[in-house]
Amino acid sequence: MGRAPAAGVTPDYWDEACRHLSKRDRVMKKLIPQFGEARLQSKGDAFTTLARSIVGQQISVKAAQSVWDKFCALMSGPSHKVPPQAVLALTVELQRGAGLSARKVEYLRDLAESFEAGRVHVKQWTQMDDEAIIDELVAIRGIGRWTAEMFLIFHLMRPNVMPLDDLGLLKGISQNYFSGEPVSRAEAREVGEAWAPYRSVATWYIWRSLDPLPVDY
Repeated sequence: MGRAPAAGVTPDYWDEACRHLSKRDRVMKKLIPQFGEARLQSKGDAFTTLARSIVGQQISVKAAQSVWDKFCALMSGPSHKVPPQAVLALTVELQRGAGLSARKVEYLRDLAESFEAGRVHVKQWTQMDDEAIIDELVAIRGIGRWTAEMFLIFHLMRPNVMPLDDLGLLKGISQNYFSGEPVSRAEAREVGEAWAPYRSVATWYIWRSLDPLPVDY
């Protein structure tokens, strides 16, 4: 599987994936050159990335950043690195004061306890397949399959993830492959068969086709 990428590193399979997708798929052949040198990059550590995803659930990107900054200020550490033990040391009252809902406070505690207790096997992830990692992550309260798949794409940089619960992906497939007609998950999955083994890369370009800004996770 290879090792987990360092922060700010583009996966080494990216250029090969672009060549493969351009050969196999007429839409990708058109989309990929439109975004020049833009690349997916991993940043942050596993715990911080997942904590941020919990904080950002069901609120705007701007609101999520504000709450995240206040949350990090409680621990007086850098916002790109939050240790699980620091989260466990916070009182509920302090976290609520930073703008977190009672449920998110519970979710963050569960996440921190899962990391501290070794219920997630971060060091083994490089040897584990995608579904095994998803199973570990969705066992944590507040993390569903979509969040786990985003984590696989953006943090672990797994090359062949296709998040069929992602509305942006379905919308992009509709616009690029079906002239704007609504698409089912089954139809989307069929389109993705031509993208294997680089479905994460194709998904990223589909997202870019909807919005010139890269998806931020």
